[in-house]
Amino acid sequence: MRFTVDGQEVYAATGADAHQPGKPWITFIHGAGCDHTVWVLFARFFSRNGFNVLAPDLPGHGKSAGGPLITVEQMAQWLSRLLAAANIDSTVLVGHSLGSLVALEAAAREPQRYTQVVLLGTAVPMPVGEALLNAARERNHAAVDMIMQFGHAFGTQLGGNPVAGISVLNNNMRVLERGLPVNLYEDLNACHSYRDGIDAARTIKTPIMVVLGDQDRMTPPASAQALIAALPAPDVRRIPDCGHMLMSEQPEAVHVALVAAVSAR
Repeated sequence: MRFTVDGQEVYAATGADAHQPGKPWITFIHGAGCDHTVWVLFARFFSRNGFNVLAPDLPGHGKSAGGPLITVEQMAQWLSRLLAAANIDSTVLVGHSLGSLVALEAAAREPQRYTQVVLLGTAVPMPVGEALLNAARERNHAAVDMIMQFGHAFGTQLGGNPVAGISVLNNNMRVLERGLPVNLYEDLNACHSYRDGIDAARTIKTPIMVVLGDQDRMTPPASAQALIAALPAPDVRRIPDCGHMLMSEQPEAVHVALVAAVSAR
């Protein structure tokens, strides 16, 4: 599905079925250098099980036009305008990594719009190492290589995958290679520069779930503790044998968490 926001065309995946009046909404926000394809399994499930699904490509990502936005605050404001363009008054909001910061900021700004928020692979603050930032700024493939190494659990790097016949590393590498020339640095720098996450967390009244990978070396579980402490009674779940790329490394565990989150609405 395509929308126009700020004069630019925005692409959003809808899962398996067309939107239907009266169904609740679930919105997915992807992480740095990624696009809507990281949500395909979950978008298809929820669209076939009672939800309207919106999984947009952020500006300058995937099939969406324009250049990338450069701050988390800008992305949260853009999300509000997208939902208005789609006539969505309330929705479950799910974000991964950079998308989790966007979801956090958006929920703090418009608590009435979000019925449940799920933060995957999150931390506040979310600093990015100098070597990774520099490589991404130079559009050097070393940035993708570093994310492949530090963003996946050890078992994933050896080829272990619960989805037969699919290479998690190769799939994620292809996605990030698409983002490297146009948006990876801008996204990583937005994560690195976001300073208001704890203040945002303290204002949120919406039910929140936090899902962390036990072997995540990009947003380690220890780095999420300040955020967890600032949130109002979050439902915190840790997935074993999982790194930062939760949706592809442990899709079934993420699926179970998302179903639990929407069931608790």
